[in-house]
Amino acid sequence: MSTVTRDQDTLIRDNMALVGHMVREMLFKVPPHVHRDDLASAGYTALVTAARAYDPARGVPFGRFAALRVRGALLDELRGLDWASRSVRARARRAEQARQELTTQLGRTPTDTELAQLLGVAVSELAHTNDDVQRAAVLSLQGFTTGADDMITDPALTPEEMLLHRERIGYLTDAVAVLPEKLRHVVEASYLRERPLAEVAAELGVSESRVSQLRTEALALLKDGLNTHMNQQDTGRGKDGCVARKRALYAAKIAARTTMASRLAATDLHGLRTAA
Repeated sequence: MSTVTRDQDTLIRDNMALVGHMVREMLFKVPPHVHRDDLASAGYTALVTAARAYDPARGVPFGRFAALRVRGALLDELRGLDWASRSVRARARRAEQARQELTTQLGRTPTDTELAQLLGVAVSELAHTNDDVQRAAVLSLQGFTTGADDMITDPALTPEEMLLHRERIGYLTDAVAVLPEKLRHVVEASYLRERPLAEVAAELGVSESRVSQLRTEALALLKDGLNTHMNQQDTGRGKDGCVARKRALYAAKIAARTTMASRLAATDLHGLRTAA
């Protein structure tokens, strides 16, 4: 491995706090058993890599450039740790199957109390499962495309990779825009504007538990819609008729919203968000 130059060493030392900040931010989104040291190690390694790859002639501040590399390294580390345990995934699958069953029986979305009764668990345990599912979905979506404010040119990207990167951002923009109104509001409020669940619940006139449920539903739709278009996955296979129709309709709305040209218009040639 090549040695670090004096300029690169300065970049690393001046931006070590950035890694610490991003690690602390990520720790708020994952279960307690994920160790800070594991994430920090991955983050500092990415910072060194970023310093070696940085080209100031490209006109991108090093802090922004490094943030993208560090964020990607932290997500890769979490996936490698497989923090969503098998038991959590099993509980999530049972909850989803029960939710689909009750939705078919009742003709509406079941309450948390009804769902917990069918599963034979406490409402609080169901809430914990929902939280874990949301964390997993968020990580999946972050892996699908990076955060809007940190999208910058990676010199390692080929023109074809940059085109795919930009189209993914366009698809995500459209996927959020065509969510059912209440789901879209919850996603935009809780993730894009980072408002507390209690505040969102009060605004909608529902309980925090209901907002959490809506957020879980929205993230599942987003993941399915994006996988349908970008990865050519049949996300409706194995679902009951009602759920399959709902997800197919949502995927069709994403496809119909824009052309490829307008999806690419969501970013500039360097993969940065354009003004709305």
